Amino acid sequence: MNPLQQRILKDGVVKSASALDASGFLTKQVDVALLNWCAQAIAEHYRDAGIDKVITIEAGGIAIGTLTALALNLPLVVCKKAASILDNDELYTESVQSFTKNTQYTLTCDKRHLQGGERVLFVDDFLAHGQALLGMKSLCDQSGATLAGLGIVVEKSFQDGRGIADQLGLPLHSLARLHSLEGGISFAD
Repeated sequence: MNPLQQRILKDGVVKSASALDASGFLTKQVDVALLNWCAQAIAEHYRDAGIDKVITIEAGGIAIGTLTALALNLPLVVCKKAASILDNDELYTESVQSFTKNTQYTLTCDKRHLQGGERVLFVDDFLAHGQALLGMKSLCDQSGATLAGLGIVVEKSFQDGRGIADQLGLPLHSLARLHSLEGGISFAD
């Protein structure tokens, strides 16, 4: 059992059969040593994959994205969930459903930061229903960049995200694959 799985068992809080609260160590309060271990594991997995940039979505993906990009010595591109007055008019956009927040948002990426021909690694804290993944795939397709892989801290294998990654033929490296939250936390093989 890896350090992340151990921490999930120790401090993860099951909120429902579909929701795990990891805010005490991954989101609202970040155990940076643990997150650095996660970033190093993702970086090592993709070190020889010819990645040009790491890409993530605010806000949950920023910490793991930053550390992974640092470990790979690559730039990090942060996609936003809403346009800002600071944005230029040249954006890739895609509508994404968030099941965690029960809302729809417009995923945006500045066209200057994602170019055709680049190979990008999408890093995020959670993979669940796969909607953020589909949004990121759309942004890459719009730009001509290749989504070359996914680095995920916690994957809820009992939801649709892994199946979507498989259907898209995307390499997926998850550090903790949750098999179920019903009756407690159990990990997939």
